[in-house]
Amino acid sequence: MSRVEVFEQLRPLLFSIAYRLLGSVSEAEDAVQETWLRYAATSAEPASAKAFLSATVSRIAIDVLRSARVRREKYTGRWFPEPLLDDPYQDPARSAELADSVSMAALILLERLSPLERAVFVLREVFGFTYSEVASAVGRSEVACRQLAVRARRHVDAGRPRFEADRRERDELAERFFSAFRNGDVDELQALLAGDVQLIGDGGGKAPLWGNGVFGSPNVVRLLATFGASFLRIGGTVQPQHVNGQPGAIVRDWDGNVVNTLALDICDGQVQTIRAVLNPDKLQHLGPVGDAYDVLRKTNRSRRPA
Repeated sequence: MSRVEVFEQLRPLLFSIAYRLLGSVSEAEDAVQETWLRYAATSAEPASAKAFLSATVSRIAIDVLRSARVRREKYTGRWFPEPLLDDPYQDPARSAELADSVSMAALILLERLSPLERAVFVLREVFGFTYSEVASAVGRSEVACRQLAVRARRHVDAGRPRFEADRRERDELAERFFSAFRNGDVDELQALLAGDVQLIGDGGGKAPLWGNGVFGSPNVVRLLATFGASFLRIGGTVQPQHVNGQPGAIVRDWDGNVVNTLALDICDGQVQTIRAVLNPDKLQHLGPVGDAYDVLRKTNRSRRPA
């Protein structure tokens, strides 16, 4: 095969590595493109294209992540990953594991790790690289990588998110949730939400939010029931869609523009957390982006009595 063919065959893996390291679709795509440029400029043919390309994209992503961590420390409000609708890397035997590793909760947890710890964890624990391959990718000895892996695993295990084991049951519960949301069914919402449910969002200072979040079933039900009905009345839509491997939805305004994504953490037969990404900068790869402030104004006006 030509280099172009080899690269295109491995592109899904490279993007999936970069996204799990960066939590950004746009930055992951840039890292993959830079990897191609370096591959194309290499005169000698690597013994293993997969090893070479995986190492290259990992090192590029580590450099980007180091600078991104500084920006995220100054980020306005909560930082969530850019929503990913489809993970291009497919492995049917490990589909559930791969989906969980790309969830919002998992990626937020990985933010606690250093860039090197994160890279070692992703390559070793998610994609099953040998320690020799990991060492080559991050430029450290195998002994150092084993130590990094132990530290990373300890951090991740301490805060590892729990999800519904039966993915079919989880998806059915999510379907009931969004139906109740669209219909303003207070009783059904109350039954589906955990008592300590959290509704939290990432607006990046560029979209309306609910303070630091909405906490507790009564408060979340009240917001969903009142806002949902009014939003749909003015032509908004809630389109069920897996977001980062979890049940979720894309929220669109009356013109079909994206204003929000929702991702649900479901465990023990109830919705535990609802994560909303409203920052318009993080939605652009999903299509035209609407004005969330305008949506909020019109939604609030529709709630007022004539």
